[in-house]
Amino acid sequence: MTEMLEAERDRASAWFRTLRDEIVGAFEALEDSHEEGPLSDAPAGRFEVTPTKRRSEDGSDAGGGLMSVMRGGRVFEKVGVNVSTVHGQLSEAAQTSMAARKGIPGMAEDPRFWASGISLVAHMQNPHVPAVHMNTRMFWTPHGWWFGGGSDLNPCLEYDEDTAHFHAVQRSHLDPHGTDIYPRLKAWADEYFFIPHRNRARGVGGIFLDDHCSGDWEADFAMIRDIGRAFLPAFLPLVEKRRVMEFGEAEREAQLIHRGLYAEYNLVYDRGTKFGLATSHDPDAVLMSLPPLAKWR
Repeated sequence: MTEMLEAERDRASAWFRTLRDEIVGAFEALEDSHEEGPLSDAPAGRFEVTPTKRRSEDGSDAGGGLMSVMRGGRVFEKVGVNVSTVHGQLSEAAQTSMAARKGIPGMAEDPRFWASGISLVAHMQNPHVPAVHMNTRMFWTPHGWWFGGGSDLNPCLEYDEDTAHFHAVQRSHLDPHGTDIYPRLKAWADEYFFIPHRNRARGVGGIFLDDHCSGDWEADFAMIRDIGRAFLPAFLPLVEKRRVMEFGEAEREAQLIHRGLYAEYNLVYDRGTKFGLATSHDPDAVLMSLPPLAKWR
């Protein structure tokens, strides 16, 4: 572990915490400003913040973070914004998986890892407001470092103009890093956020990347920051526009059934869920992404 790499890890971890603070503040401001439409008379929601811990196999401290969850607000039925910075040794299964995906030899000789990131999932009160997911992360081993993450929209009631806005903001933040990046990350998201057993996408897509290392840490870190910066301008205008719309039992039914798709995907396919549970992170924080209520036909 060189001094340079340790400084870079500290910068990445600090950025994810800064982004978390900005998003939590913006979401609580939405709750305060919801003065018309459904549930406007309900109390404004607030985040409950709980420290999380990861313990290594020998019981020693292996990092942790903050789990911030709001339940039953005016705008958000359940939203979690988690940050964590953890470290330890990769299990044999994780070593095998990384060696296969990243083409790294010798993982068993030095299986140390360090990971930091932010993960967000919002399930909304009003079915006209889309659910959303965002995460960005950095992963380090003595064999290299990688960035990953993205953002995708998950409406149960689709509006073409909302989808267009969400994607346009993502593209505007990525184009300065290369005009070829957005189309590639969009295609990656379309492939990644697909539910094979349902033969359909989880939502209307977004952007996604994993195992990203160009060899230029500063350039990669700048891009991952811009993916995070794109989130609020991509999502907040959609909430502002749709949260005042009236809805009834049919819209709520559609919302609950769509949430079933979200739960299926996260429990069966999502890499972040699998990694968090496999590395003994706080299970409540890992499973924060699940909706408060869902329904299956």
